[in-house]
Amino acid sequence: MSVYDEQNALNGLQRLDSRAIGAIYDQYFSEVYRYIRYRVGDDALAEDLASDVFMRLLESAQKQQGPQSSLKGWLIATASNVVNDHLRKQYRRPIETLSEAMPDEASNVHAEIDQREQSRAVQSAYASLTAEQQHVLALRFGQGYSLEETAAHLKKNVNAVKALQFRALAALQRQIGEVSYE
Repeated sequence: MSVYDEQNALNGLQRLDSRAIGAIYDQYFSEVYRYIRYRVGDDALAEDLASDVFMRLLESAQKQQGPQSSLKGWLIATASNVVNDHLRKQYRRPIETLSEAMPDEASNVHAEIDQREQSRAVQSAYASLTAEQQHVLALRFGQGYSLEETAAHLKKNVNAVKALQFRALAALQRQIGEVSYE
């Protein structure tokens, strides 16, 4: 399959054809990764969770329960579920990660601390949004979907997506306040 054809890929997935599965992975991994990365804010974790999405795809295909029409829709919906599962587990057992980066003497330590605090404030505010609001923001700003694409993916009308996005951004602004991004 030199040119990607979704219907051939779906048929190959149902047959568990390794070339079709490889083509699906090549076609969609970066998009699934970007979606997850936007939601979780961590490169390594996003890579692990994106891999989990593709493992779920294979498991579903083996059980003859995989996607029937839209691979992209199935993968993004599964990515959303994987992220929600991860966030639920993390909520029950919060973990503080240590930075692997050691500041060198030439860097401005105060600026780095300010940046970390701003990032922490944004992540905390984002985590307080509803799952649906997080999903809309991830699709719109993480994936770069248009309003129409987001509405189609969520099975909502464009005005509902606009309202959801507006409420999510307003909630972020209320929680973060005035944060300057230099």
